[in-house]
Amino acid sequence: MNVAGTWKVTLSRSLAITAIALIFLAPAAAQQLQVQFDPAKTRIDWTLEASMHAVHGTFQLKSGRVSFDARTGEASGQITVEAASGDSGNGTRDAKMKKDVLETSRYPEIIFSPKHVSGFVSGQESSTLQVAGNFTVHGTTHDLTLTLPVSVKNNTVEGNTKFDVPYVDWGMKNPSNLFLKVEKSVQISISVVAELQPVQATK
Repeated sequence: MNVAGTWKVTLSRSLAITAIALIFLAPAAAQQLQVQFDPAKTRIDWTLEASMHAVHGTFQLKSGRVSFDARTGEASGQITVEAASGDSGNGTRDAKMKKDVLETSRYPEIIFSPKHVSGFVSGQESSTLQVAGNFTVHGTTHDLTLTLPVSVKNNTVEGNTKFDVPYVDWGMKNPSNLFLKVEKSVQISISVVAELQPVQATK
């Protein structure tokens, strides 16, 4: 075989090896995903049971972004809520909640930092995720795992989750008084809308 023929064979083999490598590496890179939350379409409700009646209110999502590897489940990012956005429709009650319970001047943000995501199946429209991470409120951090049924359509993610926050056990003041007794745990319900974005893997 002449020099030109040898060069062509070598080039063909190199191209074949490169093509095979790309076939295997491309799916791996595509497994790194990012979820960008839409604050305007995400709703955070809370309910505090009391002796006379339940108190209902909302919080406002400030920002939210979660990145995770669909293969390993490793996750990062941050979901941030403005503590001072708490609103029950009663200005006096809300002012007391922000000053005496949440102490928003000292602790202005409530943050969930995801560490691991399981249950996600690429290409599947509906699934139930388990999202484990750290929940920080009133200056202290606690382990929290959320069960999150989600649907994915045209890269739009919709999901919902519920969990309890035992705020008294977590160091916050119990607002009960002589005339009104409230539970020591508040129920949180979240409906989220976000965009699913594939990103280039960093590892």
